[in-house]
Amino acid sequence: MKVNIQSVNFNVDGKLVDFIEKRVEKLDNYYDKIIDANVYLKVQNTSEKENKIVEFKLNVPGDALVVKKQCRSFEEAVDNSADALERLLIKKKEKIRAHG
Repeated sequence: MKVNIQSVNFNVDGKLVDFIEKRVEKLDNYYDKIIDANVYLKVQNTSEKENKIVEFKLNVPGDALVVKKQCRSFEEAVDNSADALERLLIKKKEKIRAHG
């Protein structure tokens, strides 16, 4: 699966890229037909501490799953997003089994 990571108005460091790629690869365990993943990283200019935004877009055949999370750190946001995507992928797989 191809993982595209885009950061808006800042340079993402290598450790974060590795973390995101490892976390996204685990999604394959839940659904093996994922085409690619687009990850958008943004820092919101506010006084709030929870200003890191991560948006995931997973492309699967016939659908795109989008999850957006805002947290204190990118790692936390990536983890929360991946957990949400895991639940969505499990639902999608169960729906396919039910109709299959």
